[in-house]
Amino acid sequence: MAVPDFQSMFVPFLNAISDGQEHAIKDVANTIADQMELSQEDREEVLPSGSQRRLANRVGWARTHLKHAQLIEYTGRGVMKITPQGQEALAGKPAALTLKDLDQFPEHFSWHHKKAPDKPNSSSDVATDSDTLTPEERIANLTAELNSQLAEELLSQVRSMDPYKFEQLVVDLLFAMGYGGSRAEAANVTKASNDEGIDGIISHDRLGLDMIYIQAKRWQENIGRKEIQAFVGALAGKQASKGVFITTSSFRRTAVEYAEAVTQKVVLIDGERLGALMIEYDIAVSRSQTFTLKKIDTDYFDEV
Repeated sequence: MAVPDFQSMFVPFLNAISDGQEHAIKDVANTIADQMELSQEDREEVLPSGSQRRLANRVGWARTHLKHAQLIEYTGRGVMKITPQGQEALAGKPAALTLKDLDQFPEHFSWHHKKAPDKPNSSSDVATDSDTLTPEERIANLTAELNSQLAEELLSQVRSMDPYKFEQLVVDLLFAMGYGGSRAEAANVTKASNDEGIDGIISHDRLGLDMIYIQAKRWQENIGRKEIQAFVGALAGKQASKGVFITTSSFRRTAVEYAEAVTQKVVLIDGERLGALMIEYDIAVSRSQTFTLKKIDTDYFDEV
């Protein structure tokens, strides 16, 4: 099963420390993972930012909410124990606790709603992202939403580019992704008038021991098997084993199946993925705003 949302961890968290002893957060996370029978893959899943494991993030936020409800108390760095109020909450053997349940405790309600007042005409019974996702996950989702919109705008611009400049953009992207040697020798864009089915060539490594052949189509209509078959034929003519076919549109299923079946390694990149890669590798985009998330530097306190 996937890692549950942080609300689903309230009761397992309290059960894990119900003996009244002090417990380290790492041990609590492992106990919860065992209770929920999470696979090793689930335990190692990371947030989209790659900065933290999803399990640790959600257990951490469960701890924060339980602490503000005064169901647990911190006794040291990364160490906590259950409070009498927490024992009382467990006495009824609840199957689950939610944010709405924790809001019954004045301390939690005051903290939880201090910077997030209810919107007019909103219903507290309707689950929102803030009820199921941690702040880091909400930031990741909002970033993905903004990037999706940006990718659409990028593709609109790319589709209006000169075909030869589009081919150069593709080479620039592959170079930014780490292919090629120096910038001067990284790529060789073939002449548009005589490319023999190949739009660009870029070295797979700095020594140029292997080459990647590129086909770039700035098309509106979807790419079918015919176009991929022609590209594979061009690769064979160059005795090439690797190729990248990039389009601003999409690939039909027959094209995908054919690319998967041939002996050459052919990677297909459609418009959606192209836009995402351009954003990831800073091609034709610039930074708009930067928000820095900070955390406690535990080494500082160790040194003191």
